[in-house]
Amino acid sequence: SRLLLAARGWGRLGAMSRYSTEQRGRPNSPDYRLYFKSADGKYISPFHDIPLFAGRKEDKEIPAKRSKTSGSEVLFNMIVEVPRWTNAKMEIATEEPLNPIKQDIKKGKLRYVANIFPHKGYIWNYGALPQTWEDPKHTDNVTGCCGDNDPIDVCEIGSKIRSSGEIVQVKVLGVLGLVDEGETDWKIIAISVDDPEAQKIHIDDVKKHKPGYLEATVDWFRLYKVPDDKPKNHFAFNGEFKDKDFAVEIIKSTHEHWKALLHKKADGGTINCTNVLVSGSPFCCSEEDARSIVQS
Repeated sequence: SRLLLAARGWGRLGAMSRYSTEQRGRPNSPDYRLYFKSADGKYISPFHDIPLFAGRKEDKEIPAKRSKTSGSEVLFNMIVEVPRWTNAKMEIATEEPLNPIKQDIKKGKLRYVANIFPHKGYIWNYGALPQTWEDPKHTDNVTGCCGDNDPIDVCEIGSKIRSSGEIVQVKVLGVLGLVDEGETDWKIIAISVDDPEAQKIHIDDVKKHKPGYLEATVDWFRLYKVPDDKPKNHFAFNGEFKDKDFAVEIIKSTHEHWKALLHKKADGGTINCTNVLVSGSPFCCSEEDARSIVQS
């Protein structure tokens, strides 16, 4: 039964009993979709219905009112989109109802990231924090650029290779300020709380415990679009990583932008805000409507 749970993409710790995934379509095809379900079998949006904070009462408190702490540590839920060492550009479909995970398409072709020597594919478990949104109409004070219209990205540097669709509780270590084609695109650096090194590692310790990882991260983000005939990316702070406190403030601000989006206080354009569990949101739909969306 444990193998079955792992194969279905259930998370670890508290998240394991709370969420599962359901595949529609064939992997590596344009019609592939990975939908999310809550513990009681409701189809939900991973973007909107999974709480940002990893709290003990997530099931009943959405958005979460309490955050789980480990000492003074606030933990966050991460939605894994791309497992480490893979190349397919999997992402939350922000413009589709219930926001399943799909493979990105550009110019009619499925997208794969190139291997940036000496690396293979993505060099971390890559994903996003739910209930966050980088508002394209908000100019970031630090970068001077507007948001990229997506949930905030996470690079999880733990030792385990995760599965697409897993919900992982992570400890935030720091953040890298990427400016991607003129848009602010923060990259949160985090580690799964169940990783053996999670308790002892902070952003300043990564170079000691995982030598070369942060340097490789900067190189990867600088160069990953060059094979597609695009220019190198640039960074805020000359590519220096900011600490946990700075990262958490960035996360909180994108969470506030998401709240405004879900309550029609911000214009999301083509973003699909359909949700099942966000209290007071005008975009909230019934369980039956959500089931119909998936079945269609």
